[in-house]
Amino acid sequence: MKSKLSPEEQSSLLDTLKKRFAKNMHRHKNIDWKDVQSKLEENPSKIDVLFKMEETGGEPDVVVFDEKSNELIFCDCAIESPKGRRSFCYDRPALDARKEHKPANSAIDAANEIGIKLLNEEEYRALQSLEAFDNKTSSWIETPKKIRDLDGALFGDFRYDTVFFYHNGASSYYAARGFRGLLKI
Repeated sequence: MKSKLSPEEQSSLLDTLKKRFAKNMHRHKNIDWKDVQSKLEENPSKIDVLFKMEETGGEPDVVVFDEKSNELIFCDCAIESPKGRRSFCYDRPALDARKEHKPANSAIDAANEIGIKLLNEEEYRALQSLEAFDNKTSSWIETPKKIRDLDGALFGDFRYDTVFFYHNGASSYYAARGFRGLLKI
């Protein structure tokens, strides 16, 4: 599928991604930018997703190459939860359940619109092992069905040199809580 971005937008995004990649080699040891660029060129529709991740403040970067699936994994690497994705409740049922003071969107709906998936607990821990994220903010994470069925949702942050996971009602939302996502290419 062809990219919907103009050649200028694509070029600008690739330049931003390349600079971020070079500046943060600790996130993707043993991965070469030429291989990343080649994967992106083979999957132009994924460039559109990365553009939306960037546009909403995610600062996407490569965090792993999965040799089994031959996939690169990009993740939101903004130090704090992406600014363009905060103040959302967890999902559509939670949004629909709010009678007043509804947030603009839900994390799950916004992730689907961008074309990414929320990090799960394991992925969030793996991201935090690269460097400290969400020191002042928090991020919704993929919530197990059992918890969600009870109207709860999970989020994580990094405080006191430790990754913490907490729970909240899925319909809650806060100015300092957003979500991080990942994209496999």
